Amino acid sequence: MKTKKKETVTNPYEEIKKDLEKQKEALLADAGVILGNGLNQGSEALTDLGDQASAEAEQNFTLRLREREQKLLKKIDEAIDRISEGTFGICESCGGPISVKRLKARPVTTLCIDCKTKQEAEEKIRQ
Repeated sequence: MKTKKKETVTNPYEEIKKDLEKQKEALLADAGVILGNGLNQGSEALTDLGDQASAEAEQNFTLRLREREQKLLKKIDEAIDRISEGTFGICESCGGPISVKRLKARPVTTLCIDCKTKQEAEEKIRQ
């Protein structure tokens, strides 16, 4: 008598979801280290104007990176929500499917390659 293997239907995007969750954890852990150390580390009473300017430039750069990471965290959360809702992999613009290859390369994307190409072309014209 043959035994049938149990076939489990899993979300085809489960692997992408796990990768997104790992990326989110890494970003949050990194942010925790920065916050724990403080943004002003090493900038105690710098008397040289050049050193002060360098420290301020470095702090501004760090803040810009944090802002970008914050935006990425939001996009990651939205992508995880779309996976849970069953709308992940559907282009926001045309409603067509986004290729799995594209989703693996850029899992937070909301546009298929054709719509993204059109969007970039329109932005280039506006500049």
